[in-house]
Amino acid sequence: MLNRRSLLKAGAAAGVLAAVPAGLVLGTPPRRAAAATTPFTVPLRVPRPLRPTRLADHDLYRLTSRDADVAILPGTTSRVRTLGGALSPLIVARRGRPVIIEQANALDVPFSMHLHGGHVPAHSDGHPDNEVAPGRSRLFRYPNNQPASTMWVHDHSHHAHAENIYRGAAATYVLTDPAEDALPLPKGQYDVTLQLRDAKIEDDGTLVYDLHGFQDRPTFLVNGSPRPYFEVAARKYRFRLVNTSNERAFVLRLGEGEEFTHIATDGGLLPAPVPSRILQVWPAERQEIVIDFSRYPVGSKVVLSTMMTFPGEAPEVMRFDVVRTASDPSSVPATLRPVADLGTPAVERTFAMSFDPRSQQHLINGKPFDVNRIDFRPKLGVTEIWTIENKDVDFTIPHSLHPHLEHFQVVDRNGRPAGPGEAGWKDTITVMPGESARIRIRFTDHTGKFMFHCHLMGHLTMGMMGQMEMVR
Repeated sequence: MLNRRSLLKAGAAAGVLAAVPAGLVLGTPPRRAAAATTPFTVPLRVPRPLRPTRLADHDLYRLTSRDADVAILPGTTSRVRTLGGALSPLIVARRGRPVIIEQANALDVPFSMHLHGGHVPAHSDGHPDNEVAPGRSRLFRYPNNQPASTMWVHDHSHHAHAENIYRGAAATYVLTDPAEDALPLPKGQYDVTLQLRDAKIEDDGTLVYDLHGFQDRPTFLVNGSPRPYFEVAARKYRFRLVNTSNERAFVLRLGEGEEFTHIATDGGLLPAPVPSRILQVWPAERQEIVIDFSRYPVGSKVVLSTMMTFPGEAPEVMRFDVVRTASDPSSVPATLRPVADLGTPAVERTFAMSFDPRSQQHLINGKPFDVNRIDFRPKLGVTEIWTIENKDVDFTIPHSLHPHLEHFQVVDRNGRPAGPGEAGWKDTITVMPGESARIRIRFTDHTGKFMFHCHLMGHLTMGMMGQMEMVR
């Protein structure tokens, strides 16, 4: 529960976030502050895809959610929660070939596996009803019948989800397809996933968790490495950015504000590339960019920093070290992936997000989560318009909304059409205090109960979640 101190911290920190508009962010990096770790002393961990058991009609992965001692800060180990014993594991799947994950739970808390961004049946979506108790196991089936995108796997149990994610139990899930393969984008070793998050780690390696401690997590981790360096060739790279933080937003800037190319969001490729100098990545979002390092001489060191920090934090996230030349047959085409027309909306819904200081709960439409309540029942195949309103002007708290099962299209923000960086498919949208956004969504294929919620995990834990039941 929030006490007075943490509530004041929440308001102050959210005020920093509220100063950043939900569209393009402009400004200068904060003054360099003392970091929790010396930046650029450890190399980036680049995960290799996990190897499944290949069966006749699907790929089988066995993932155990368990504690492990992992080296994060140099010279120490940290006790973390993992999927398979390592931080930031990577699954690469193929459209049209199903994946089955057998999840065994060796933790002492429940775990319900959710493929964030996945178009999956209700029984495999990670609903709290499907928690895997300690010592038990369960199969989760992912049909992979959706277009290529970058997704991620995390816990969606009823009470342990925020801490399980914070302590490291998150995997990146990349879905590929022939249409994307045919594009000349960077591939192979030049297509790199980057899980971004923050943490508080003591000098002895202890990973400290505090539900309300989002303003005191000064160590930035990329694939589990603290402010790493990454040796690159002087050519183009594709980076898949996945924000697995509980509450941290990254507002990324390359070098002194050099240009990169924004190519994809949560649901995959944008209709067209967007030249960018600043990019927001909010909790649970995925953003993909192409950086062309051929503009830098060999020997250059280029820092990726965040323009949104709390007092005492250093802005550096990671550094790219250009160490060699390389041939580069890749390019970014002018057209990436068209966006389908969802048709005329037949249903409108409103989601008012707010904090109630009396109950110390975060609410949607005035209600906290109740696992025994169905909030509404969408009909499959019917297009809807949702208006998300952030009512937290007094506390200046940002909120997001993530509906399970489907991606959506951003229609407008505060009455203004969505910008080119939100012209593709999304599944998580953040709205600043006093602002609103409208999205267009259509649910298909799967009936049953699915969640919708804020993806700032402290808000979710404190009630900002509901459930919808899909019907025919």
